[in-house]
Amino acid sequence: MQYRRLGRTNLMVSEIGLGGEWLERHSYEECKAVIDRADQLGINILDCWMSEPNVRTNIGRALAGRRERWLIQGHIGSTWLDGQYVRTRNLEKCREAFEDLLARMQTDYMDLGMIHFIDQESDWDEAMNGPFIQYVLELKSSGKIKHIGMSTHNPAMVAKAVESGLIEMVMFSVNPAFDLLPPTDNIDHYFAEEYQADLGGIDPVRAGVYRLCEQQDVGITVMKPYAGGRLFDEKRSPFGVALTPVQCIHYCLTRPGVAAVMAGYDTPEHVEQAVAYETATQEERDYAGVLARAPRHTFGQGECTYCGHCKPCPMEIDIAMVNKYYDLAAMQPEVPATVKAHYDALEHHADACIGCRACEGRCPFGVRIAERMRKTAELFG
Repeated sequence: MQYRRLGRTNLMVSEIGLGGEWLERHSYEECKAVIDRADQLGINILDCWMSEPNVRTNIGRALAGRRERWLIQGHIGSTWLDGQYVRTRNLEKCREAFEDLLARMQTDYMDLGMIHFIDQESDWDEAMNGPFIQYVLELKSSGKIKHIGMSTHNPAMVAKAVESGLIEMVMFSVNPAFDLLPPTDNIDHYFAEEYQADLGGIDPVRAGVYRLCEQQDVGITVMKPYAGGRLFDEKRSPFGVALTPVQCIHYCLTRPGVAAVMAGYDTPEHVEQAVAYETATQEERDYAGVLARAPRHTFGQGECTYCGHCKPCPMEIDIAMVNKYYDLAAMQPEVPATVKAHYDALEHHADACIGCRACEGRCPFGVRIAERMRKTAELFG
C-alpha cells in the first residue's frame, strides 16, 4: 500500500481508503469482515458520514482495539431523526449526533471533522456564518476533532473552502464521468441516464479546482469514484465503455491534490479488487486509452490529464509532472515560489525538450506537448 500526505493536515493516508456508506446494509459480522480485510491490506482511512445508529455501532465494534491505526472522517451535521437521515445545521441536533458518533465509534475524537454536505451557496452561508462553525471550532480546540474538513459534490464549493483558509481538506466526488459536467448544486444531474452529446473534455472549473487544491495544499479524499457503479457497465456509462475499479482509481489518483480514494465495499473481495491497484500493471491502470476510444463524449481532447501515456521521453522528461506544474503556475499572475521549487526539483526540465514529438503520437488526447514544453520553459525561466 502506498501512502500520501493529506494536504496541510500532514496526515499520511493510504491512497486506497474505505468509504463506509455500503456498510449500512450489512450485519456486524459482514462489516467486520470488510474492515478486517482493509486493515490487513494497509488501508488506514475510513469515512463515516452515515447517521444510522447500527452502522456506527458496527464500525465502532469492528475497530475496537485498533482505533489508533485508523484515521476517521466523522461528519458534523449528519443526523438521525425519526428513523431517517437528515442533514441539518441545528446546533443542538448536530451536537447530539456528533456525540453519538463518538460514543458508538468507541472513541473520544475524530481525526477529520467533516462539515457535512455543502453543495449550495445557502449551505455555505448557513454553516459558515453562524453558531455551527463556532461549534466546529470548539470541537477542534477541545481536541474532539484534529482537523477541519468539508464534504461537497460541487466544485464551486470546493473553491470557497480552499479560499476560506479554514478548511484543511475536502471530500469531493471525483470520476471521469462527473468531471465532464460543469458545477451544479443538484447531485442528481451527475447521475442522469444520459449526458448531453456535445460534452468534451474535463470541465475547466473542475480542472481548475484540482489545481487550486494542490496549490493551496488542501488535500482531497474522493467519494463516488465509481459513479455509483455505473462506470462498470457500458450500457450505463456516459462513455459507452466499461471501466474497471483499477482504472477508476487510477483516474482519481492522477488528479492534482488527491490523496485517497474512498471506495465503498460490500465484501472483502471488493476491498481486494480496489487494492489490486497497488500491484496493477500500467496497462491495467490505463483509463486514458479506453476513454480516448470511447464511442460517446470525446474526453479531454487537447488537455493533459497527466495519464503518462506520453512516456518514454528520449530526454527523460517527466512530461506529466511538467504539464501539471505548468497548469498550476499558469493559474496565477506570477509563478508561486512553491510551484517553482517543485518544478526545479525535477531531474529534467521542459527546456530539455528537443521537439521530436514522439510523445504526441502516443498521447490519447491530442495534446500539443512540444508547444507546452516551450511555454513551460518560458514561464519558469
